[in-house]
Amino acid sequence: MPVRNITSMSAMPRIMKTESLDRATEMTEPRASDEELMIAYVGGSFGAFDELFSRYKQPLFGFFRRRMADPAQAEELTQEAFLALFRSSSKYQPKALFRTYLYAIGLNILRAHRRKSAFHAVFFGAGEDVREPTSRNTFETDFVLRDALRKLDGTDREILLLREFEQLSYAEISQLLGLPINTVRSRLFRARLALRDLLAAPLRKIDCPELSKSEEER
Repeated sequence: MPVRNITSMSAMPRIMKTESLDRATEMTEPRASDEELMIAYVGGSFGAFDELFSRYKQPLFGFFRRRMADPAQAEELTQEAFLALFRSSSKYQPKALFRTYLYAIGLNILRAHRRKSAFHAVFFGAGEDVREPTSRNTFETDFVLRDALRKLDGTDREILLLREFEQLSYAEISQLLGLPINTVRSRLFRARLALRDLLAAPLRKIDCPELSKSEEER
């Protein structure tokens, strides 16, 4: 079922499930954790899914937007991620933090999208630049930061984005990318240094947001 607008995603469980809404308020209290909400949704609470959607629709859109230039495509992939979460809800096991589970879905969708784009480019001579191209319509600061990020090693860039923007812990990044925690720490440190050098290069006169200080001692 095609979904045109991301704001309509929260209505999906109401359409595709038939249980009563009476339990909706039970798990939508501010103190409910993401994991509790997901378990409640698996048990039939539509309000729980709505709350998860409300909490993560913007962070997940940001996850995709920072990895591609086209905001419409980022929105489309955000919808796909929530659809995938919806379809796989019966298989959910609270073995990890919910956000790690959700970003793992997002990462798989992103990889599939890049493979499809690369295939299309090879056989049809067109397609989205999988190296994260920069739109001419973005602000100059965004242009500089995107250009610098594009020059980083792919894994280093992903670790940096997950830590600095998605605010995932070292353990979450380790689990998500299948890397030892010490490797995550060292590659994050290397990525931060490389990015700062790139942003400090000649002709870069734009003030870019500072990254958080290294937490290697933690």
